[in-house]
Amino acid sequence: MYVPGNHDQELTAPAIHSAPIGFEDPIPGPQGCDNADGRVITAAGLTLAGLGGSIRYREGPNQYSQGQMRRRALALELRVRLRRRRVDVFLAHSPPRGVGDGEDPAHRGFAAFHRVIERLAPRLFVHGHLHPYGRRHEDRQVGSTRVVNAVPYRLVEL
Repeated sequence: MYVPGNHDQELTAPAIHSAPIGFEDPIPGPQGCDNADGRVITAAGLTLAGLGGSIRYREGPNQYSQGQMRRRALALELRVRLRRRRVDVFLAHSPPRGVGDGEDPAHRGFAAFHRVIERLAPRLFVHGHLHPYGRRHEDRQVGSTRVVNAVPYRLVEL
């Protein structure tokens, strides 16, 4: 499972065209992985939900204003509630605002993620985007949710 980040290409599926069978464009994104952006996915007995992207700091794909991410988060919350599922893991590219994010314009987190954590109460909130450059970011706790920066990688047991 993955969510796109601010350095990833636009991941919308290509338009259907008349290419011969066997010559279709590949599905965008990492092959063999499922894009959890804006979706609720069940895998290995866990329910995952995700929202990719970072705060808009320049032109490019997968960047959002605080208001745009608030609307995306509300839509995802509705999808979760309609499925009547409890989210075990929430995947995001960026952290919640004020929870291990940066103060520079490119690394600020999203305020909307606080409502996600409060309303969906995932056991684990995994994000990237902030690169610790040789030092490990400490895990944080928001209510009952453990917030983990997965850069460069993390092995987490639930």
